[in-house]
Amino acid sequence: MALMITDECINCDVCEPECPNDAIYMGAEFYEIDPHKCTECVGHFDEPQCVQICPVACIPVNPDHVETRETLMQKYVRLTADKAAPPSSDAASPSSSAGAL
Repeated sequence: MALMITDECINCDVCEPECPNDAIYMGAEFYEIDPHKCTECVGHFDEPQCVQICPVACIPVNPDHVETRETLMQKYVRLTADKAAPPSSDAASPSSSAGAL
């Protein structure tokens, strides 16, 4: 299950830097959580860090994105692999295109 931030959010800015997956971002009126990046901190911590630090308790489970712990772990593996992957070799580097001139 991904988490969500409700409209009770006071924009205190404490949750965003705590997210190890960079899933939290400033929305139009208050912070939001990208459900495709949220793993509820599975793989990083025992409990969701944003929930632990939120002073107004406005970060419940998102009922539209119900996932098992196994699914969250698979998402964690995919996200961390994406971060660790080297840049695509399909893009021409400046040094390789300079020799073609």
